[in-house]
Amino acid sequence: MRQSTSFVVVWVALGTVLVFAQSAMFRASRDHAAIQYSTRQPHDVVTLLNQRIRKGELRLAFDGSRGYLESVLAALDIPRSSQTLVFSANSLQREHVSRATPRAVYFNDTAAVAWAKGADSFEAAALDPTQGVVFYSMAQKQRPAPQFVRGATCLECHQTAETSGVPGLFAMSVLPLSDDKNDYAQGWATDHRTPIEDRWGGWYVTGAQVPIRHLGNVPVAHVPRSYVRAGVAPKLPTGEGAFDTSPYLTPHSDVTALLVLNHQVHMTNLLTRLGWEARIATHDAPAAGLPPAVLALARDVVDYLLFVDEASLPSPVRGSSGFAQEFSAKGPRDSKGQSLRELDLTRRLLRYPCSYMIYTAAFDALPPAAKNAVYERMWAVLSGHDTDKIYASLSLADRRAIVDILRGTKKDLPAYFQPVTR
Repeated sequence: MRQSTSFVVVWVALGTVLVFAQSAMFRASRDHAAIQYSTRQPHDVVTLLNQRIRKGELRLAFDGSRGYLESVLAALDIPRSSQTLVFSANSLQREHVSRATPRAVYFNDTAAVAWAKGADSFEAAALDPTQGVVFYSMAQKQRPAPQFVRGATCLECHQTAETSGVPGLFAMSVLPLSDDKNDYAQGWATDHRTPIEDRWGGWYVTGAQVPIRHLGNVPVAHVPRSYVRAGVAPKLPTGEGAFDTSPYLTPHSDVTALLVLNHQVHMTNLLTRLGWEARIATHDAPAAGLPPAVLALARDVVDYLLFVDEASLPSPVRGSSGFAQEFSAKGPRDSKGQSLRELDLTRRLLRYPCSYMIYTAAFDALPPAAKNAVYERMWAVLSGHDTDKIYASLSLADRRAIVDILRGTKKDLPAYFQPVTR
């Protein structure tokens, strides 16, 4: 197959190829008795939104050109500044997606919405506290009480190796492809471990300061030669001049939003995977404790949570949409005013390298044994007891600040998290 027909709802970018070992895949059924993904009622924010609409507690406003988009974003507390724009045609809406009409993706910590100009529906993906990511669409037709409808087609691409085998999210990056029938599409999933020069193929990347080498802002279809990388990525302060930005909520595809999105996709999948594996282990052998494979997965979660393998920024980054300010303002903050949502953007994404996703309902809903394993592993690293060289990137100042922030903001943090002394 030359062109992908995958259903990439949101959270797609370009990056390095990730190689998954057999042990990295969720192997059980998503409808195991401990999971029941297809049949158990979800409790994600989109389901709750549907309920509010049915009860008459919320009325969505319909705009002729964008349909219910703006009203839904407001109801889900998703900022328009989070807009990222993808023009590689890798979704069910591919007939509406091109460099002239990119697909817009908006997101917060637990939900994302994707909109394509002229499409008869738009899509949402929401992280349920226990079920993982659930996929929906809403018809762009004015109705008294519109509803998001859950879909299963998305899982053809959203439960694969790229999502660790659970219903999840991934960001694709693709290389340019010619019309030569002997050439095949090349692309890969990305996250915060992917070098910047391998990210964002098929995406617009805008901002006041953007690294000079990445794969964005260049055509990825009908090019003279396949797989050719530009020596320097075209600079776009905004999308104006590259395409007609008037149909979109903003003219931006903010570089900071893309960086946050790249981190978030894999963190989302890891939390789902750990929760599912632990629930199945507890269901199948209640008295046995977590098996070694699940404990190893908890370690993987901690390493990613603490940005152990984060690819460094080759140069400072600064967006222009206001996303960075809105993202950082959400807190929570400790008594010193410190927050895990503070951005660095000079050499790495976050000022304090610990994921803000630790505050999500999906983290809080981890089975107790799994959450205990995560916390125990976090303390071994943050306290300095684990001296493995892979943690050398976490300075004493970093570890002290992370523990201080967690002690001041995470209510279920174990008592053994004490101020770091070494």
